[in-house]
Amino acid sequence: MKVAIPGAAVAMVATGSAAALPSQQIQIDPSIASSSLQTARETTISRDALRPPITTSPAPSATPKPKPKPTPTARHLKKQAPIPKPTATKTRATQEVNAEPPKISGTKYTTTDVNLWSLPLTGILLDVLPKGTKVSVTGKIDGIWAEVVSDGKSRWVKAQYLSATKPVASTSGTISQAACESGSGVEDGLTQDAIRVHRAVCAKFPDITSYGGLRAGDSGSEHSTGRALDIMVSGSRGQEVADWLKVNYKKLGISELIWAQQIWTVQRSGEGWRGMEDRGGATANHYDHVHVSVYGNAGTV
Repeated sequence: MKVAIPGAAVAMVATGSAAALPSQQIQIDPSIASSSLQTARETTISRDALRPPITTSPAPSATPKPKPKPTPTARHLKKQAPIPKPTATKTRATQEVNAEPPKISGTKYTTTDVNLWSLPLTGILLDVLPKGTKVSVTGKIDGIWAEVVSDGKSRWVKAQYLSATKPVASTSGTISQAACESGSGVEDGLTQDAIRVHRAVCAKFPDITSYGGLRAGDSGSEHSTGRALDIMVSGSRGQEVADWLKVNYKKLGISELIWAQQIWTVQRSGEGWRGMEDRGGATANHYDHVHVSVYGNAGTV
């Protein structure tokens, strides 16, 4: 006899138990025991359907390569702002172009080789004017400087090297060594070169009659050894004498000239006349005489 117990069957189904009563054989009626929940559980589902989809990686060749980073530039190699250049030269040139041409008031001559400057003191050396060069002047003086005009532009030279008269040209040929008409007493104690200078000046400048020679007590001076001569002259005539002696220094054995607070020496002849310190008076500064120092016996006349 088969007995159907619905409640027990439902309980067993609900608890999921598969045990049967020991004294009874139970057969479950599928039409009664089956439910939507049970049916769902018994439905066969593929495990592969429950797995998440596998994403395949692209081929290695399709992988984009990272862009190369630019090489960092060292700080000290980075471009800096341009350094502004000084404009003093350009400004000066502009001023010269815009400046009015200087007015010429007359002409003079250079008494020796003279440096030509763009400005007094702080200017640029532009040229050297040979002795005897005729220059146009404006009459403007700035201390020891005189303004001249060169190529229509304002230029400057030392005023002491300008003269209203043309200087004596360089001497060629022989130089007279005849005894002075005014006498030769000044030659006592002088070396041969000092005598040469005395006689040459006497013949060239006969209007000069006063000289200074040996001074035995003048310690430390060439006068004490007979190697110096003072030619007593002043003004433009003195400059003329000094320039003539400088031209003929080798024939006369001259080593040094001092005139009008300026000095010329053989050792530094390329510098021309050089200024000297103020010694306090016309005689001490050699404004009233030309001082000549000689080697002794080196002249060729």
